[in-house]
Amino acid sequence: MTIRTLLVDDEKLAIQGLQLRLDKFDDVEIIGTCANGREAIRAIKTEKPDLVFLDIQMPGFDGFSVVKGVMEIEPPLFVFVTAFEEHAIRAFEANAVNYLMKPVDEDKLADTVERVRQRLAEKRSAEEAEKLKNVLSEVAPDAADQYAADDGAGGDSADRYEKLINIKDRGQIFRVEIDSIEHIEAAGDYMVISTGNNSLVLRETMKDLERRLDPRKFQRVHRSTIVNLDQVRQVRPHTNGECFLVLDSGAEVKVSRSYRDVVARFVH
Repeated sequence: MTIRTLLVDDEKLAIQGLQLRLDKFDDVEIIGTCANGREAIRAIKTEKPDLVFLDIQMPGFDGFSVVKGVMEIEPPLFVFVTAFEEHAIRAFEANAVNYLMKPVDEDKLADTVERVRQRLAEKRSAEEAEKLKNVLSEVAPDAADQYAADDGAGGDSADRYEKLINIKDRGQIFRVEIDSIEHIEAAGDYMVISTGNNSLVLRETMKDLERRLDPRKFQRVHRSTIVNLDQVRQVRPHTNGECFLVLDSGAEVKVSRSYRDVVARFVH
């Protein structure tokens, strides 16, 4: 899978630096560069890239104006690149994959490219599923109806995740409903499971525990924290570009900058 990529920045050195950093990703193909927002809108509409790295502050049309200018077509994925942290919340509103500060950190760029790969894989899987349904509706209508029923019921994606989890803590075994979990924090090889009014300690790694949780509900918002998205009631921005999620119990959980795209689903 090749990621057709457009770079937009009014500073030539910024584009050159980003090109050098992206060269190490074999699946990223830079199909063009633009020096302003008007050029970017034209290029996006004609070239239809998968991904656009977009500077925010440019003369004339800024980065947010570019996003608005391509909404009548199927827009690409956007990554905002800027020297100004105060634009973070607006980047979330634009549903950006990520928000990178200049000069771009190589580790954060690698994390961003991995997120892009995941987003594109999910999108293409959905497109393939839609094509399959269309073909089935023509050649095997009964099978298409069954496929649609299975798909609407969630198929095996919902059933394969646990509904209850057994936690042995302080010599007792507690049966905890997954939906009652508010957030989970790592402490070495232990997980602290918080249900709002209680905290229990589970001996398990975060990686293993994540496999047991439905990712549509449970998302990592920090290297050591998982949150139940259904229990998020407020997003509170922080001055340094990070955010806090306020949960049903009133607890606040920090969203690190590496996981800020999780916040996008709450800011609309």
